[in-house]
Amino acid sequence: MTISITLFVILAVFIIPLSLDKERTIIDTIIVLSLCVLSIGFILWSAFSIKYVFYQDHLFVKGGLFRSRIPYEEITRILTTKEIFTGYRLLSSKDGIEIYYKSSSLGSVKISPKDIEIFISEIKKRCPNVHFDK
Repeated sequence: MTISITLFVILAVFIIPLSLDKERTIIDTIIVLSLCVLSIGFILWSAFSIKYVFYQDHLFVKGGLFRSRIPYEEITRILTTKEIFTGYRLLSSKDGIEIYYKSSSLGSVKISPKDIEIFISEIKKRCPNVHFDK
């Protein structure tokens, strides 16, 4: 739902001014439509390419251009979250978890695995000393 609203707003921001400009040239139209397509494409790519992969020594989190390699020994705390509008987030739903780790420039990353319970049990296997909050 959030992605749909975002895409609609982006479309409106680009198309409405373009349609109201009576003096626009074909070059103006091409540039504006190109920027619109690139913006929408970037959001869709970021939203639909999200994946989380457990490697032997780290968790790999990826969404579009954004990626994090989180060594298991650096994970300090994991908590469930419904706050999707703040912080560094690579999630596709409002129900997710926040992983705090030492080398994070922003302190944590918010993710939304399909099955949170299976994801947390896998983290527990790989990070037995991590603190969990519900």
